[in-house]
Amino acid sequence: MDRPSLFGNSDARPADAGPVDETLPPSAPLAARMRPRTLDDFVGQRHIVGEGTALRTAAAQRQFPSMLLWGPPGSGKTTLARLLASATGARFVGLSAVTAGVADLRRIIADAKAARGAGRGGTILFIDEIHRFNKAQQDAVLPHVERGDVTLIGATTENPSFEVNDALLSRTRVFVLQSLGPDDIGAIVDRALGDAERGLGGRAALEPEARSKLIALADGDARSALNALELAVQIAGARGTPIVVAPADVEEAMQRRALRYDRAGDEHYDVISAFIKSVRGSDPHASVYWLARLLEAGEDPMFVARRLAILASEDVGLADPQAMAVAAAAHYNAHAIGMPEAMFPLVEATLYLALAPKSNSGLRAYSAAAQSVEETGTLPVPLHLRNAATNLMRQLGYGRDYQYAHDFEGGIVDQQHLPDALKDRTFYHPGPADKPKR
Repeated sequence: MDRPSLFGNSDARPADAGPVDETLPPSAPLAARMRPRTLDDFVGQRHIVGEGTALRTAAAQRQFPSMLLWGPPGSGKTTLARLLASATGARFVGLSAVTAGVADLRRIIADAKAARGAGRGGTILFIDEIHRFNKAQQDAVLPHVERGDVTLIGATTENPSFEVNDALLSRTRVFVLQSLGPDDIGAIVDRALGDAERGLGGRAALEPEARSKLIALADGDARSALNALELAVQIAGARGTPIVVAPADVEEAMQRRALRYDRAGDEHYDVISAFIKSVRGSDPHASVYWLARLLEAGEDPMFVARRLAILASEDVGLADPQAMAVAAAAHYNAHAIGMPEAMFPLVEATLYLALAPKSNSGLRAYSAAAQSVEETGTLPVPLHLRNAATNLMRQLGYGRDYQYAHDFEGGIVDQQHLPDALKDRTFYHPGPADKPKR
C-alpha cells in the first residue's frame, strides 16, 4: 500500500493551484521556458538534491518540512521550490516579499485551510526574497507553519541567521545553494540551444569562444546566462542566417559582468574578510585580487582605506611602524583623488602591508591590560605619578619622589608606573619582528 502523502492526492496537482509545468508562450523569456520539469533535469546543487540526499528522499516520499533556500541569484531557488511542489502534488502559491503584505498572507492561509478541508491537499507557500519581510510579517507566517496550515519554502540571497526571525528559523530547515559551476552553466546553455520544444531548437549556434565567454560572464547565474544567450542570438540574427553567435555578440548582450556584491549583505562581509585575512597572511597576490573585487563591485574606497589603517596598526604594528604612515597617506590620497585613480594609493598600501613583517604585540598587550582592568577595577594611581596641581595635593604627597625620565640616560628610569597591586605585572611581550627594543 502506498504511503499517504502529506499533501493529499499525489497523482495530480489541485486544479485551483495551476500546474507547475505550465506551458509558456514562445514569447516568454528563454530562462522561464527552460525551467526543468523534474528533479532529474535540475542542474547543479547535487549536495542537496542528488540521489540519497535528505531533500531528494523527502520529495520521493511526498513529505518534507518547511524550509529556507539560501543561495545567490540564479542558483535555482525558485525552480527547486516549484519542482518540490510538483513532486508532492501540492498546491503551489508564490509570493514576492517585495510586494506582498500581511493581508496577502491571510488570504492565502484561508485558501489553504479551505483547500485542505475540501480534500484538495496541502499547500506549499513559496515566499521569494523572504529576508525582505519585516518582523511583523514573518511573525504572521509563524503560527501557520507551526500548525501545518501551509508548508513554507522561503528563498533568500541573504544569510537567514541575520535576516529571518529566530522563531521562524527554528521551525524551518535551511538548505544552502551554491553558485553554479562553469560545467553546470555550460550544460544549461547547451540544453537551451538544442531544445526544439522550449529552447532555441538548433536555430542558433555558439562559437566556442563565445560559449566560454558567456559561461565566464554569467558568474554562476543560470538566469543571467540564458537571458544573455537569448539577446546574443537576437543580435547575431540581425546579420542573417545561419545564426552563429560570436564573442562580440555575447559581450554586447552582457555589457559588463555584474559582480555579485551587496554592500549591506553577506557578500560584503565575506569579501572584506578575505581581503583582511590575505593581507594579514602576507599574500600579495590574493590581497590585490580581493581589493579588485571590492573596488570593481563599487565598494566605497574610504571603507577600504579605513580597513587598511586598521590592518597597519593591528597586524603589522611594531614590526613596521611606518605602515601606519603608509595607510594614512593612502587614506588621504584616495579621498583627495577619488575613483578611479584612488585605486593607485589603495593598491600600493595593500601591497606594502601584505609584504610587511607582522606583529600583533600591541593587540596582545592591550587585551591583557584590558583584562586586568576588568579583574581589578579602578586601582589607585601611585602617589608619585599623580598630578600635583595644588599645594594641598603636594602636601598629601602627590608627585613626591617622581623621577623625571629625561634626567636619566636614554630616558629610561627604574621606577614603579603601575598600581601597587600590579607592580610586577607584564603586559607587553615583544613580537619577533618588533622594531622597538627595551
